[in-house]
Amino acid sequence: MPSPYRALFAAPGTKAFTAAGFLGRMPLSMMGIGVVTMVSQVTGRYGLAGALSATLALSAAAIGPRVSRLVDRHGQRRVLRPATLVALTAAAVLLCAVRFRWPDWVLFVCAAGTGSVPSLGAMIRARWAALYRGTPQLHTAYSFESVVDEVCFIFGPIISIGLSTAWFPEAGPLLAACFLAAGVFWLTAQQATEPVPHPDERQSGGSALRSAGLRVLVATFVATGSIFGAVDVVTVAFADERGHKGAASVVLALYAAGSCVAGAVFGLLRFGGAPERRWLLGVAAMAVSMIPLLLVGNLPLLAVALFVAGLSIAPTMITTMSLIEEHVPRARLTEGMTWVSTGLAVGVALGSSAAGWAIDAAGARAGYGVPAVSGAVAVVVGFLGYRRLRRPAAGRGGTVEQHSERDVRNLA
Repeated sequence: MPSPYRALFAAPGTKAFTAAGFLGRMPLSMMGIGVVTMVSQVTGRYGLAGALSATLALSAAAIGPRVSRLVDRHGQRRVLRPATLVALTAAAVLLCAVRFRWPDWVLFVCAAGTGSVPSLGAMIRARWAALYRGTPQLHTAYSFESVVDEVCFIFGPIISIGLSTAWFPEAGPLLAACFLAAGVFWLTAQQATEPVPHPDERQSGGSALRSAGLRVLVATFVATGSIFGAVDVVTVAFADERGHKGAASVVLALYAAGSCVAGAVFGLLRFGGAPERRWLLGVAAMAVSMIPLLLVGNLPLLAVALFVAGLSIAPTMITTMSLIEEHVPRARLTEGMTWVSTGLAVGVALGSSAAGWAIDAAGARAGYGVPAVSGAVAVVVGFLGYRRLRRPAAGRGGTVEQHSERDVRNLA
């Protein structure tokens, strides 16, 4: 591991909460695609599968920021454990409902309940921020976390789709639930690195979403999330049409691998110039990378196209986390990070649902038009909101400014 990454783990407890966060985030890449695979295996209905995945994502979008706001006020241990128990109970009933062919409305209710799963990525990033606030190491830490996210997306779909197709349909979501339970309860047992809660902030601030810059980031990532949700569903269907459904996990893993490689390199670099300009460039690159997907006709070419498309993801997400710290008060940091995840979740819901109906109506190849359109929308929203990202509100963040790309020239 390069020395800047190795230096992150000099602080006590970092290895343990990183390992717990990795386990707890595996369901992020396993549950949605696992539900799609499970339901399509049992019922053959991609429209239903996409709608259930969308319901899960929308529920997470609605509940996640509220859970994170409670975490900011009361601490991770007191909030994450009960929230996780609710999600695990709903997931267990969902698996039973699919297995025993219960009515569709039961599936949707259970999918909505499963959405109460907390945002482990935001929790881990908040711990890094508490340790390295105001130092260049925080940029490296955020880069490392983006790599961890992508490692989850490399192995998660392979495990989830592989188990559901080779063993039994419910196997992928079942293992995702086990990972969630292990990760959350291990993380919340580590109180030494838990960020200090801010119980008095409810009288003084309101939601982190009051920040105009954060609203721009969230709106843009609704469209970006549509890319991710659509690509997952369409790729499974594309592979299925060609008689190699299990290969979808490998193709999606290469998509994440491209992002993983880019994120690892990005964390070693120090940049001059404004981060919001680099963020907008990343959003545009993600949009352009969707165009070749409309032209591919076989799985090998699709794998190459998705690997290239993945190269723009992690750098854009890393820069997004830096921008959040510039625009959100410190006491709302976990909530602010979760709102971006919420935008992604809403987008995933819209993208997966639209892709499912497009596949049912016109086939898998036509379904890649959904992420292409979503990318174009993301660029438009990003351009329209760019001015707001250039003006952080006074008193906001106060952390990244000391090590961000604007000042890193003084550290080089």
